[in-house]
Amino acid sequence: MIQENKQPVLLSLEGGNAQPLSVRAKALVFSDPISATLLEYIERIAPSDAPVLIGGETGTGKELVARHIHLLSGRKGPFLAVNCGAISDQLAESELFGHEAGSFTGAVGKREGWFEAANEGTLFLDEIGDLPLPLQVKLLRVLQEKEVVRIGSRKSIPVNVRLVVATNVDLDYAVSAGHFRRDLLYRINIAQVKLPPLRERPGDVLPLAEHFLKTYSQRMGYRQPQFSAGAVELLLTYSWPGNIRELENVVHFALLVSSGDKIEPAHLKVTGGWNTGTQHQQVPQPVHQPLHSANTQAHTFNHSGFAAQQGPSNGSDNNSDNGSGNSDDPMTAIAKQLRRLFAEQGDSDHFDKLESLIVHEAFAHVRSNQVHGAALLGISRNVMRTLLKRHGLLADAGFTRAGDNSDQEDQLQNLNPSFAG
Repeated sequence: MIQENKQPVLLSLEGGNAQPLSVRAKALVFSDPISATLLEYIERIAPSDAPVLIGGETGTGKELVARHIHLLSGRKGPFLAVNCGAISDQLAESELFGHEAGSFTGAVGKREGWFEAANEGTLFLDEIGDLPLPLQVKLLRVLQEKEVVRIGSRKSIPVNVRLVVATNVDLDYAVSAGHFRRDLLYRINIAQVKLPPLRERPGDVLPLAEHFLKTYSQRMGYRQPQFSAGAVELLLTYSWPGNIRELENVVHFALLVSSGDKIEPAHLKVTGGWNTGTQHQQVPQPVHQPLHSANTQAHTFNHSGFAAQQGPSNGSDNNSDNGSGNSDDPMTAIAKQLRRLFAEQGDSDHFDKLESLIVHEAFAHVRSNQVHGAALLGISRNVMRTLLKRHGLLADAGFTRAGDNSDQEDQLQNLNPSFAG
């Protein structure tokens, strides 16, 4: 139990702890009542061997929670972390399960996979929603049989691994969309940890800010300043769309540009973002128009974003409805606009145009961030990348709708890294 007179529990990747998978949350505190309750829940499920599914937005500290679960589990083996979105489809099976010498081109020696390396410990699979479907089948078998078979071998190797996985997308939606296996979801979703975004646990903001201020002050050899009253107010009222990772960056920058013993609001470079709801320095979102082929009829776009044919209408009863109706529900307005579109234009390539519109608007809304775009649409980042390439938002001259087949996931490895989420 968390006692009020005790210091809040702080998890961090400083000192001797292993480095995180990528540039993400490096500290997590359980000071807010919501966080304190979450810590109690984590402490109850950690000692078991049950797989754990950690959900939450990017930058909320999912990997830190996974490491804490391993620490509390009492397992003697190592904690190993793998980013499923960062390994290529061609090498993913070898990375997870290992291979024998000569099993494929370039396999000059035998190699153990992540499951073998994590034996008696914990294996953390981040961005589990990006795992290719064929590999999901093999992962399910490993979890059921508790053994792995290296590529090029017929001998099974027993493994005792606690699996902890994380995702920032809705896996139930991914199952419905055919991107994730339902039986695998049932297998990994025995114990679930929902990590709330920083805006929903405001009691954690100041302890984290103070931690980062102290850490960077010591690292840079600066005398540690204090947050002014105005800076504290800004820290507490800003909605932190980038969560803990954004907070760390803001504090680091403030320390660089401040002078004296106080950090003022002007030193806190908060930039706003997607769905922040804050009044502080919002950045306007770019607007993209959908792509059209040369033989596509010209359209104008109304406020709901759906195409309306230029020129006279066909007299449908739905033409008098501009999509706003008497309801504030966006889905109701979209449904009305779809009925109008179908009535005015009849048979056409509506699906491609609507898909293009959704992808363009979503990508603009999240300011070209693939991770946020995937979360916004409830799909994996690999699927998001495929859609971006299909609709011309990632350069690939050889990518066409006709070429959209089972090989398109392999093409994702050649994406321009500057667009990476």
